[in-house]
Amino acid sequence: MEWEEAAQGFAAMGSEARLQVLRCLIRAGENGLTVGEVQNRTGIAPSTLAHHLKFLAAAGVVKQAREGRSTICRADYGRLEALAGFILQECCADAGLRAANDG
Repeated sequence: MEWEEAAQGFAAMGSEARLQVLRCLIRAGENGLTVGEVQNRTGIAPSTLAHHLKFLAAAGVVKQAREGRSTICRADYGRLEALAGFILQECCADAGLRAANDG
């Protein structure tokens, strides 16, 4: 994952409302939820919710698919795992440097 792609993903999660929506979809699992179900569970106004879902989908952390007359929203677990891996990729890589420099 490149820096720009990671930044876009993290920026999409950079608001309380979008985190609430994403967490709601994560809780729902692979089956996802309709937009109406997301609205009922989060209490976010429909027009505001549409904006947040569009932002999350553009960053690739949420997938949307039409099923009949409904739009089903799902968390993209692969993308979320990639973002987690990106941020944790170099975890503790410099941990020994401080001890070596202090000694």
